[in-house]
Amino acid sequence: MRKLWGGVFGEGDGEAFAVAFGESLASDLTFFAEDVRGSMAHARMLASVGILSPEEGELLLAGLGQILEEGPQRLPKDVEDIHTAVEVRLGELVGDVAGKLHTARSRNDQVATDVRLWIRGQLPVLEAGIKALQSGLLEQAKKHADTLMPGVTHQQHGQPISLGFHFLALFFAFQRHGHRLGWVAESTGGCPLGSAALAGTPFGIDRAMTATELGFDAPTPNALDGTSDRSFILDFLHVSNLLMLDLSRMAQEFVLWTTPEFGYLRLPDELTTGSSIMPQKRNPDIAELIRGKSGVPLGAYSQLSMMMKGLVLGYNRDTQEDKPAMFQAHRMTLACLEGMTRMVVAAEFRPERMRAAIHGDFSTATDLADALAAKGVPFREAHEIAGKAVRFCLEAGIGLEDLSLEQLKGFSELADESTVSALTPESSRTRRESQGGTGPVAVRSQLDLAQSLLEEAGFTRLWS
Repeated sequence: MRKLWGGVFGEGDGEAFAVAFGESLASDLTFFAEDVRGSMAHARMLASVGILSPEEGELLLAGLGQILEEGPQRLPKDVEDIHTAVEVRLGELVGDVAGKLHTARSRNDQVATDVRLWIRGQLPVLEAGIKALQSGLLEQAKKHADTLMPGVTHQQHGQPISLGFHFLALFFAFQRHGHRLGWVAESTGGCPLGSAALAGTPFGIDRAMTATELGFDAPTPNALDGTSDRSFILDFLHVSNLLMLDLSRMAQEFVLWTTPEFGYLRLPDELTTGSSIMPQKRNPDIAELIRGKSGVPLGAYSQLSMMMKGLVLGYNRDTQEDKPAMFQAHRMTLACLEGMTRMVVAAEFRPERMRAAIHGDFSTATDLADALAAKGVPFREAHEIAGKAVRFCLEAGIGLEDLSLEQLKGFSELADESTVSALTPESSRTRRESQGGTGPVAVRSQLDLAQSLLEEAGFTRLWS
């Protein structure tokens, strides 16, 4: 196996194992383009400051351009990593001058640059995935702005809400995740190229030139930090983890809502599977798989955190293992975003089942307490009265909305016709018009805000 080091090392039986054990090329090919782009920027800079002659610079750039055009399939495979593969292939194309490309840099600052470049290139892909999901959520929210359903806390019926209101809650959650991608863009904004192994280089290089060409904000200010830092990967995995947490929560709801006990929605054939022995089954496999895959980014985050906590400053080979887990987590996140978007867009909801689930569930008990409090009853006393009314209904086998005015007056003489009307789910929902509430006007305001946010490039923060 060809390598970029070895002068001080003797030959031994263990060498083949050591090199093979440390091989990372299969994973490194994921950022093949970023590695070549970094080398091209470095070559231009070396020629610009006179470390390379103009002819040498042009020859290197031509060779690197050909490698980029060829793609990774033409790279040698009997090498340790992507950096070696590119340099060996470059030597095949342009000769010995390829060896000058590594002047004033190290594989340490190369890989630190490559990974930052790769993450920065994936941020727009993630943004597009989030926007697509938000678009589906918003369309369902508009369609079901007035579709009543139980709102839950502790997974128990709490208060009536609309399905549109529920989907808007998810829309704004993903708006926050999109905004967090901006933090990742900031944390990957420093360019370590030119830091060399850890202490900089005696060559008179222009790090600002390479940083600008590669789209970074500026060179990293400290060479040791530039080659040691992997916190930006943790930032990236943190956002992936938060995305997957909410995707998993949505998936869990979809799994529950498709059961006969709920019957809130039906997923199309292409998003469900059957059983090998039970012909009637419509299994929500996509939702279940999203729920299952959600642990991958969390596992990657934990793995890298555990790895980094024991490492001294300076490059350590341990960090070679940060990328496979990161790549897998990212692939999972994108796939799950797409899967959930497909389910949201295609879901067929059953408003009649949602409305029926509210009847007799006592979710307007708070409305009874609020109605009495509005008439001057202290809320704690009104709360106790409402509790007694619920107990009466349970014993009588009726719902709160079935109580007559005469029965309500048995609990409070202040009850009147407005108290009776307050106990319907429709009234409960209509009256909650506080900012951010589930009332029709409040929901319309949220729909307008969501539409404006969706149409914006990027993700504005929800409050300042």
